[in-house]
Amino acid sequence: MLRVSRAGLQDLFSRLRHFVLALAAGSVLTACQDSSGQLGNARAYRPIPDDVVAMMHEKGTDSHAPILIRAYKKEAEFEIWKLDHQGQYVHLKTYPMCRWSGQLGPKTKEGDRQVPEGFYTITPGQMNPNSAYYLSFNVGYPNAYDRAHNYTGGAIMVHGDCSSAGCFSMTDEQIAEIYAIAREAFGGGQRGIQFQSLPFRMTAENLAKHRFDPNIRFWKTIKEGADQFEVTKQETRIAVCDGKYVFGAAPKANARLDANEACPPMQDDPDLKARVAEKQRLDDAQVAELIAKGVKPVKVVYEDGGQNPAFTTHALPTSRPDAIARGPVEIPIDEKGRAVVEAVQVAGVAPAKAGAGKLATPAVSGVSTMAKSPAPAGKPSGVASYAPDTVASAPATEDAPFYQRWLGIKPPTAAAAEPALVPNDPEPANVPLPPKRHAQNLSAVKPHASLKPLPEIMAGAHDAPPEGFRAFYPIAR
Repeated sequence: MLRVSRAGLQDLFSRLRHFVLALAAGSVLTACQDSSGQLGNARAYRPIPDDVVAMMHEKGTDSHAPILIRAYKKEAEFEIWKLDHQGQYVHLKTYPMCRWSGQLGPKTKEGDRQVPEGFYTITPGQMNPNSAYYLSFNVGYPNAYDRAHNYTGGAIMVHGDCSSAGCFSMTDEQIAEIYAIAREAFGGGQRGIQFQSLPFRMTAENLAKHRFDPNIRFWKTIKEGADQFEVTKQETRIAVCDGKYVFGAAPKANARLDANEACPPMQDDPDLKARVAEKQRLDDAQVAELIAKGVKPVKVVYEDGGQNPAFTTHALPTSRPDAIARGPVEIPIDEKGRAVVEAVQVAGVAPAKAGAGKLATPAVSGVSTMAKSPAPAGKPSGVASYAPDTVASAPATEDAPFYQRWLGIKPPTAAAAEPALVPNDPEPANVPLPPKRHAQNLSAVKPHASLKPLPEIMAGAHDAPPEGFRAFYPIAR
């Protein structure tokens, strides 16, 4: 007679349980059909690579634990964080972003090609296995904050194909891996993935250089939410009222929140508030020190978004390779956001070669930064010479550099006393938007046994709430 130990039976039941959970999630997705009537895309069921699963175990987590995503536009990096068995998020992996479009700054209107910035929620229904871009999921733009400011547009995705018209674009191999990680987290019971989209890493150097950018007030606001995650390693609790983000607080006496009305009395965590304030104090001190050392304020201008330097040595098909061939340009500005000196190119990206095939994902173990062009002799590296009340003298013709055409800089004349003003909202390029994606739904399944209670996070960031009900409410535990 076959004898099985108690431990063996427990292991068998555990495996059967995970198998049933996978079938429950898969049965819903496979029942969804695309416009051609075909069953759901088999790409959506690729397993998480073994080396990534092993990485999870090394970090004290597993494939069914919740995840959190952070994206940085300037550095073109995409991070996955995993909730460990101690109830804190640990960094799992950083992916170099293959393509993003637009400029630094939030998305405000349909067709502006902007990648949004802020805090969003990804739900199971936003996963799309039938995407025209290999695989994709919707990030949840517009959220309550965006709607309170009448920002327009939608269908902002994370997808493959290295092609962007306002989306976070990865390689096909990258999106297959990211999609699988998100799918397994939903299979483990997670109801919403917090997505933090930031213009850049909130370092003292970036804050010092962008201190007079027209978007700096908004960036300092979302930095507070990013700082809360940094000091707690837990999802940032978010609400929206009076047209503003409110971080780490909840309304007293269960008062109703409305994104367009004044905030009710709020209850916060004094210890958390103190820890975040201390971090901000230290950051401000570092920014002041860099300014004292001569770091000049700049406006970074892209022809149309960027690409992680990890891809610059490879031939990779991408959308608008001409737009990333020159790389971003740093334009020194004054305290009113006006250009004061000729621009300095800070990162060159070679254009993609025609006819090149698909590229495997580059190594992603480290965190990369954008390389600056060598500074002219006698000037500090990465800092342009500063000459107040002057502008670049190159004529604004079709042959002029794109940043001069974008700024509308003309040759100085005797009557031109005012420096050129750096615009905050460039005209969008006339490039068609991606096709509409098909929304999918995934039924709720029993939470993973090791799933710990999560802090309150945004809910309803994608679907517009009913009339008179505009606020983020806590997800049911």
